[in-house]
Amino acid sequence: MMTPTRPDRRRVLTLMAGAAALALLPVDRVWALDTTEARALIETSLGEVYQVINSGQPPEQMYRDFEAIFVRHADVDVIARSALGPVARQTGAAEFAAYKQAFQGYIGRKYGKRFREFIGSKIEVGQARPVKSFFAVSSTAYLNGRAPMEVEWHVSDRSGRSLFFNIIIEGINMLASERAEIAAMLSRRNGDIAGLTADLQQAG
Repeated sequence: MMTPTRPDRRRVLTLMAGAAALALLPVDRVWALDTTEARALIETSLGEVYQVINSGQPPEQMYRDFEAIFVRHADVDVIARSALGPVARQTGAAEFAAYKQAFQGYIGRKYGKRFREFIGSKIEVGQARPVKSFFAVSSTAYLNGRAPMEVEWHVSDRSGRSLFFNIIIEGINMLASERAEIAAMLSRRNGDIAGLTADLQQAG
């Protein structure tokens, strides 16, 4: 009569250890970032923005400073890849790096112009709340002579650090609008990433 084979003890222990480690990962991910940290990131980012807009510097210098703030506190890689869409997966490392460099300069200029509207105004950071795998931080911009503007920031630590990866200004989603804008620019270049990169260096 054949006897059933006993499972290898080392293999069973290895599988059990692996299962235990996997079971712990979601818990670590959930608690790595909290509402206090997400809110603090936005307060820090906005504090730096206000230092720039109240500095009295020429616009071009301000845009370079806004780009530096974007690089420090935003998940540039995620935003750049999202804006490029499926094409990003087919783009070589060197070509993508050049595109990302141009993209961050473009964002610094484009959103820097928006932030210059806040000169002489103030932004109050509101509450942070968990939304699926990230946190949404609300804020209100009080602009001179205009109705208050609602700005929402999406914060995640998926890249290993707490960074914002999206901004919604008065209901306009940055990721969605940039994806449409970059798609249109890429289409005009017939899918040529190098041509898109050259255009981004001048745009914004």
